[in-house]
Amino acid sequence: MSRIGKMPVNIPEKVTVEIKDGIVVVKGPLGELTLEIPEGITVTVEDNQIKVTRASDKRQHKILHGTIRSLLNNMVIGVTQGFTKELELHGVGYKVELAGNKLKVYIGLNHPIEVEIPQDLKVETPSQTEIKIWGIDKQRVGNFAAYIRHLKKPDPYKGKGIRYKGEQIKLKEIKTLGA
Repeated sequence: MSRIGKMPVNIPEKVTVEIKDGIVVVKGPLGELTLEIPEGITVTVEDNQIKVTRASDKRQHKILHGTIRSLLNNMVIGVTQGFTKELELHGVGYKVELAGNKLKVYIGLNHPIEVEIPQDLKVETPSQTEIKIWGIDKQRVGNFAAYIRHLKKPDPYKGKGIRYKGEQIKLKEIKTLGA
């Protein structure tokens, strides 16, 4: 039995969970999220708790058991608190600014890169070198942050680039010629 899968997910007061035709809908004060439940996994709501069970001990069912439970837990947290990712820009002349529904990123190219912000996410720039991404769907927040980081990954020799806040970059020693 999956250790994570057999733990129930507690439902806070302001959250409602509905299960219809293999789709779980979680509604809360910040919004609504849905999840399609795969075959072999059963989700039930009892005593303000979401319980996940699997039909058999097949490998695929074992894998999905803990995953579905974690996704449901993230949905409950998302509609009550939301998720945040923070990014930092390191490098001379690197900066970021908001322009309407677009994020302009200046990372040493001869033109800024304009990234369109998805409708369900909120982006703030507290300073020219910081980006805060907020949303109720953990996966969407993480994917958007990863996309922005992908624009200029941290350089292993100088440390310049876009990185997550608090991320430590292990710098390599510069290669030299000779003996």
